[in-house]
Amino acid sequence: MVRPRRSRAAEAAVAVLLLVLSAACGSRLPESDFEDRGRGTPVRDSAPIRVGIITSATSPVGGDAFTGPRDGAKAYFERLNVRGGIDGRPVEVRLCDDGGSGVGNNECVHRLIDEDRVVALVATTVLDYAGASRVSRARVPDIGGQPIGAAYDTWPHLYGIYGSLAPRNGTVGWDGKLYGGTEVYRYFKREHGARTAAVVSYNQAASAAYARLVERGLKAEGYEVVTEQVDFALPNFRAVAADLKDQGADLVFDAIDSHGNARLCAAMDDAGVEITAKVTNVQNWTSTVADDYKDAPRCRNALWATGSSRNFEDTDHKAVREFRDATEGLKTHAQWQLEGWAAARWFTEAARSCAETGVTRACVDGWMSRSQGYTADGLLLPVRFERLAEPPATRRTCLSVARWEDGRGWVSQGDMDSTCFEVQQLSYTP
Repeated sequence: MVRPRRSRAAEAAVAVLLLVLSAACGSRLPESDFEDRGRGTPVRDSAPIRVGIITSATSPVGGDAFTGPRDGAKAYFERLNVRGGIDGRPVEVRLCDDGGSGVGNNECVHRLIDEDRVVALVATTVLDYAGASRVSRARVPDIGGQPIGAAYDTWPHLYGIYGSLAPRNGTVGWDGKLYGGTEVYRYFKREHGARTAAVVSYNQAASAAYARLVERGLKAEGYEVVTEQVDFALPNFRAVAADLKDQGADLVFDAIDSHGNARLCAAMDDAGVEITAKVTNVQNWTSTVADDYKDAPRCRNALWATGSSRNFEDTDHKAVREFRDATEGLKTHAQWQLEGWAAARWFTEAARSCAETGVTRACVDGWMSRSQGYTADGLLLPVRFERLAEPPATRRTCLSVARWEDGRGWVSQGDMDSTCFEVQQLSYTP
């Protein structure tokens, strides 16, 4: 079947990129609300403040793969409007589904920026951010987007949810390279004594490339590394599971799609593989684990997720509890929803700072460029935007870690503000 294979190919590519890190109508707002001319104070009114959210809600990856940040941001703005909006002005959210294509993305950018005249984009989550340069040229702040590609490390006026140290002058990273740390591998080595790690990938370009990067990072931290590659069309996960058992791997990392991960876990359970952790990423940090891995109870309870935001299950934390209260009507919860909520909060703080002089694109962008160390009231690890001429050789990086437990869900492992390591930064080509 051709169609399912294309869908899985796209999903595999998206998972790899994430792990590397990671109706149009005229505006009701006066033109002066969108331009910072530096003279006088605009007349206050109750006109809506318009923002845009671009999401690949329909794409080859599937209908719900990218919608988490959008849903979290919408929930935040809905609650904000119930509470009076920003200085008495409601936030009007304009949604655009780009269909997961570059053409569709450019159409969304044109509609929201040129026709709807949004003040900012919020929680962008797209498969192909082809319109990123246009957003940048228009000086429209894009706040709290998910860095699925390299756009947030390339263009000014784009502020990814995890920050960036790159020059962002129109060229990707530093001379076409980005850098990532080895903090995840350091964590499992220091906290759990892991020494042997397996990396499972497809014989597909993006999957194999990311697997090589993980292998480099593991070796840099002193691990013995076992590499496992399976055929993309006909993956033999039983053979992989048997070898993992023979090799005695402590950890399993992967560069495969979520469907493949579920099948791999089922094969590991069937083979009796015992591991310290099956490590996944923020995209798979969801409340649907029990269903997604229903055929692999042992592997399911060895799932660990790492990221840069506070566990959405940590309802003892005030900011998390506010998010969960506002989203209790959703059928499922996910870490990406919390990060979309944080992105909307980020925009709101920027807009409130501009309420006296006018909520313009320029004012919001200026506040964003100065928002060093932003945490969304503790939902995010401190976010920084610096334009370093040279990439850092090492960096102190903190980490949010959670483990799945049946009956409890995702259980945080330590506090993300103190789970920190000084680690080397390894280059890669996105």
